[in-house]
Amino acid sequence: MKKTLKRDHVIIGIHVTDRVRRAGSVQQALTEHGCRIKTRIGLHEVSDDFCSPEGIILLEAVGAAKEIAALVRALSKIEGVEVQKMVFKH
Repeated sequence: MKKTLKRDHVIIGIHVTDRVRRAGSVQQALTEHGCRIKTRIGLHEVSDDFCSPEGIILLEAVGAAKEIAALVRALSKIEGVEVQKMVFKH
């Protein structure tokens, strides 16, 4: 039986204000670090007559700690973006 390496689960939460103005910069950072992103989920309030100007992006990150830190730094440099990280250890 092959033993698998257990890695930490790293979840990055990104709060984006003014999505219309910030989306391009956020997308550029995500694309530059795309090989570190295993899962990406975008959340924002929407209905037939309303679309929130704010949103949340959840990322499941993989890779070396320094590579994930570079992704967090790139996102944190964008005005109107707040980044938080959760690490679940095995």
